[in-house]
Amino acid sequence: MSPSVSYLEDLYQDLADPEYALGLLNLCLKDEDYQSFLAILNDVANVRGGIGALSRKANLNREHMFRMLSKNGNPTLDSLRHLLKAMGLKLVLENA
Repeated sequence: MSPSVSYLEDLYQDLADPEYALGLLNLCLKDEDYQSFLAILNDVANVRGGIGALSRKANLNREHMFRMLSKNGNPTLDSLRHLLKAMGLKLVLENA
């Protein structure tokens, strides 16, 4: 029997590639799957230093970040902008 790799370990390894993470986040937005977007954004945040470190860098409350990236999260545009900037990302609009 071959050794198994946990799903989360494998996902985090993939998300460590900035282009892969960006592609997955954009795919969620393109499909208007905002719950998945927040879940993947949470995973990317964990890969890029964790919620605690990113909350300090983004000047956001750590508990607020946990709530905004939860399944039922509803971040404000300003909070999302601060988090994305702390992660080295930015929000961009394009014509539909």
